[in-house]
Amino acid sequence: MSPADFVPHLSEAASAADPAGLLPARQQMALSLGWHIVLACFGVAFPAMIFVMHLRGIRRRDPVALELAKRWAKVSAVLFAVGVVSGTVLSFEMGLLWPGLMGTFGDVLGLPFAFEGLAFFLEAIFLGIYLYGWGRMPQRLHLLMVLPMAVTGVIGTYCVIAVNAWMNAPTGFRILDGEVVDVRPWSVLFNGHAALQFAHMWVAAYMVVGFSIAGVYAVGMLRGRRDTHHRLGFTVPFVFATVAAVAQPFAGHILGAGLDERQPAKLAAFELAETTESPAPLRIGGVYTDGEVTGSLDIPYLGSLLARNSPSAPVPGLDTIPAEDHPPVNLTHWAFQTMIGIGILLMLAVLLYWFARWRGRDLLERRWFLRFAAIGGPLAVVALEAGWIATEVGRQPWVVHGVMRTVDAAGNHAAGLWWMLAASTIGYGAMTVGAVVVLRSMARRWRTGESDLPSPYGPRSALAADGNGEAER
Repeated sequence: MSPADFVPHLSEAASAADPAGLLPARQQMALSLGWHIVLACFGVAFPAMIFVMHLRGIRRRDPVALELAKRWAKVSAVLFAVGVVSGTVLSFEMGLLWPGLMGTFGDVLGLPFAFEGLAFFLEAIFLGIYLYGWGRMPQRLHLLMVLPMAVTGVIGTYCVIAVNAWMNAPTGFRILDGEVVDVRPWSVLFNGHAALQFAHMWVAAYMVVGFSIAGVYAVGMLRGRRDTHHRLGFTVPFVFATVAAVAQPFAGHILGAGLDERQPAKLAAFELAETTESPAPLRIGGVYTDGEVTGSLDIPYLGSLLARNSPSAPVPGLDTIPAEDHPPVNLTHWAFQTMIGIGILLMLAVLLYWFARWRGRDLLERRWFLRFAAIGGPLAVVALEAGWIATEVGRQPWVVHGVMRTVDAAGNHAAGLWWMLAASTIGYGAMTVGAVVVLRSMARRWRTGESDLPSPYGPRSALAADGNGEAER
């Protein structure tokens, strides 16, 4: 049960006209979150892949694996540095763009945001230790420095996801005479849906990073670099991506259980259900206009089975929900189906690869598979973005579901926000170009044989001093 079940909505006094700051605030958050979430995935999943690669290098005395671990750590540092900027911007945007939300629920959301900031600083510390520890620390102690990076990345992401889960199913407070009282921060941090929503995001992060890193080495193999370096660089992240791609449909299905009770409007938009049907079909494609669905491919019974775990259970229709509480139906539906479609495609691709390998066929020798692997990363990113669009747009018109509408969270001043959006667009574009230029420069130097790129402001390592890697072994 949520506060919306037993307290007045904070949105009851909302005016008919949208505040001037609503549109620029939405555009700014869409840009910032859509850009930052990809970098956040690398903070969650990349350390685990670095750990596995480094561990392999130590156990098997494999110089290729050690070199890959070192290179990946430097790539991670570049992405972390860029993510620092976008994450800092987001922390300011919450207050600047949504004064109604933070002014009302600041005490409710303070604890998870505080823990997220602490986790971020700890991650930065251990990333620095790991980067500068090559050749300066005992090899096993050095390897263990990756673990705090992985743990803090997970904790920070969980805290942010917990806030989003709370916005979808608010708890941990009461509203008395229009004021938020009886705040229970721990209930917010560990609300009933945080773990499931985090699991879905956590698996998605491994898909994004696994397919992206594997795709880099697939491109190298397409260009004729079929050495051990590229094969190992492909295989380790692809194994992570495989597990994530197979697990993700189950994680998503479990997360969606009970959505008909928590957010029936979102479920109706997902399923493009204009009326309540029992049994409900699965609608693929289609457009909702003037209260009717056109152009969809309907598969009988499957909608009820997937949404309600029963071939005959009813799926609530949009006709049962007040029009003012409808989300943008078509955008929500298409984003949801894009996420599902790409997820199924990637799952089938990894199953095909391992089935072929079990039958003694190496698909890495097939250019068509390498081409698909090269676009696996972008496809996973599109699925990630589509999933967040479905989640966030499907919650509208609520910023805190059932309690506060988005129009009540925005401010009334727009001029400065439009300038901020323009500056952010330019800034994010410049950071994207800068990151690509730096990473391409690093890759080019590595290909020419520069195995130990200099680290700024750091003392010269023993590894660089002896030039043969004996300090690490």
